[in-house]
Amino acid sequence: MQDNWQAKSRKVLKTAHECNEYFNTDVFQDNNFGIKIPLEFAEKIEKNNKLDPLLKQVCPQKSVDSLNFSQEPLNDKNHSPVAGLIHKYKNRALLIASRVCSIHCQYCFRQNFPYSDNDGYSNLDNIVAYLNKHTEINEVILSGGDPLSLNDEKLEKLVSVIGNIEHMDTLRIHSRSIVVVPSRITNEFIDIINNCQKNLIVVTHINHASEIGEDFKKNIDKLNSVTLLNQSVLLKGVNDDIATLKDLSLRLHSVKILPYYLHMLDKVKGAENYLVDDAKAHDLHNKLKQELSGYLVPRLVRDNEGKSKDWLL
Repeated sequence: MQDNWQAKSRKVLKTAHECNEYFNTDVFQDNNFGIKIPLEFAEKIEKNNKLDPLLKQVCPQKSVDSLNFSQEPLNDKNHSPVAGLIHKYKNRALLIASRVCSIHCQYCFRQNFPYSDNDGYSNLDNIVAYLNKHTEINEVILSGGDPLSLNDEKLEKLVSVIGNIEHMDTLRIHSRSIVVVPSRITNEFIDIINNCQKNLIVVTHINHASEIGEDFKKNIDKLNSVTLLNQSVLLKGVNDDIATLKDLSLRLHSVKILPYYLHMLDKVKGAENYLVDDAKAHDLHNKLKQELSGYLVPRLVRDNEGKSKDWLL
């Protein structure tokens, strides 16, 4: 099973020429942030349709000059006390578990992040020493890259080491790979999750209902021992209309995932064309509250460079 998902992760489209040929279009261009589209995800995209919402997430955008956009919009390095760990919020810290993602989303705010200097896995001893010293931290978030790009052996080590920290209550795993390459939910991964001694939360990164295919539905159902949440990014031309957002929340709920966050775009250079302005975001969120039960309405939020998350209610 593990070999299966790893093989599928290696089958990717990586150049503009490959993508234009595969999707029968001419919209792809090679850019600073490389193209990477697993075939499992590409198969969900409608060919000869440059407006397909899944295609728009992975197609490099034409650069637009804007003083409000930067290479590293959240300046994570300013909140990194040891390599591979970001301690931005008082009670929780984020561990860069992997440098690798299964897919390159062109709105990714960490596309310029210095991963070579922040490999959390290789610096695990120093990270654990920091966590042991800071007892106010009761939750660790595995991020990246994508923590599920690690093999099960490495992932088990991370879960075990963090689980052995006495004052740690919760472990959270954020992953887009889990929907992009659904076969990543191996029996070994399920055992790792079930054997974790801490509260465990898996947060999927899904922006559109079309990403939720039959393989994902079947595999995600095996994760019945953990809390499943989803966070999305509000993206122009992808999910910035009420019907799409409503459909996403309902589809998530059908596979037992609760909508958690709807993020405003982090303003990284190259992602300018994805921006949805605040007024429209507020309007969409208010309409969602009218259309759906409260537990199906994700919180509208924005990350900032400080030590808090802005709630745009």
